[in-house]
Amino acid sequence: MQLQGEASAAAPPPNLRPALAFHTTAAQNVRLPPPPARVGPVSVGLKIIQQDGAAALFSGVSATVLRQTLYSTTRMGLYDILKTKWTDPKTNNIPLTKKIVAGLIAGGVGAAVGNPADVAMVRMQADGRLPISQRRNYKSVIDAISQMTKNEGITSLWRGSSLTVNRAMLVTASQLASYDQFKEMILEKGVMKDGLGTHVTASFAAGFVAAVASNPVDVIKTRVMNMKVEPGQTAPYSGAVDCAMKTIKAEGPMALYKGFIPTISRQGPFTIVLFVTLEQVRKLLKDF
Repeated sequence: MQLQGEASAAAPPPNLRPALAFHTTAAQNVRLPPPPARVGPVSVGLKIIQQDGAAALFSGVSATVLRQTLYSTTRMGLYDILKTKWTDPKTNNIPLTKKIVAGLIAGGVGAAVGNPADVAMVRMQADGRLPISQRRNYKSVIDAISQMTKNEGITSLWRGSSLTVNRAMLVTASQLASYDQFKEMILEKGVMKDGLGTHVTASFAAGFVAAVASNPVDVIKTRVMNMKVEPGQTAPYSGAVDCAMKTIKAEGPMALYKGFIPTISRQGPFTIVLFVTLEQVRKLLKDF
């Protein structure tokens, strides 16, 4: 969904007439093609199943697992280290601003570590959109990384890394900081006790905040990582800002929120599982 309508955004504007041409009927009758109709998540899912089978819904799962292994463990561990270091020992609290800064730092470092798997994941998931002759057909995340290194150089593994880092900083700062903040508010106001209900409520709210904050960067990141640069030809996008401007100009500002329903549908349950599991692990390991 994030790649829908990309062709009209990446393509150069049509040359309707020379600069010194007279106004003619032919020039006046030129009409730009209408933008493609937006398709919802259910339609996209059904189309993927019809085209490539149900297994295609799990395209790039090996890259997703590797990405989470590298990215999530790094950012969660570093965030906890910074939070512990910056917590006031007298009040046992940490200001929201310091939580946000800790999230920004942890997210940025985690994203830099996990970027190769992120690029592989984006390409493997988007492969079905390409004509059969142009598909990359990566067999696994290891195959994807090795082919990218061989054919495009090792720097291709960090293509779009600035976007990945920016997105991860936004996600981690909004997700982890808002979770801690929502949890503290629930406990302070006595709405619920410290338990599963509090953890689920705070984590779902944190997932929504993270989805809203990160979706625009995620759309741009996906498009930059997935672009195909032919040797000797100009890349569709020169960078993140160029991609954002072309996308907004061709598809409107709300194009940056393409795929938001799947994003929140993924981010909500993922965040709940993440924090509920984390809280249980903390309880198990508190005596060590």
